[in-house]
Amino acid sequence: MNWLDEVRWDERGLIPVIAQEAATGDVLMFAWMNREALQETAESGRAVYFSRSRSRLWRKGEESGHVQVVHDIRLDCDNDVVLLKVSQLGQESGPAIACHTGRHSCFFHRYENGQWRVAEPVLKDPQTIYQK
Repeated sequence: MNWLDEVRWDERGLIPVIAQEAATGDVLMFAWMNREALQETAESGRAVYFSRSRSRLWRKGEESGHVQVVHDIRLDCDNDVVLLKVSQLGQESGPAIACHTGRHSCFFHRYENGQWRVAEPVLKDPQTIYQK
């Protein structure tokens, strides 16, 4: 059996993916993969996701330069969630940027006293990251 056949893809042929920074354990982002994205990730050693909004493969860092090098690919006990342990590249100094908002992690909102508060600073203005 092909290793990709063991994955429990959803009705759209996708699987949720969590990207975790290998060195710190920080959860950087959540995304989706289709079969092609997971295969390319395994073969290339770089994170490739499926963009639902663009309906195409999204090679992390293709526009921003904030590439994720994959050290470990894990499948959960139900075979329906993938965990990538990655090194986030592309930041010269300080924490690397994984989020399109210019932050280290996409999980920058913290629940406090009945409100969501921003808990992580913008490290780089997204307007300068995604210049066309």
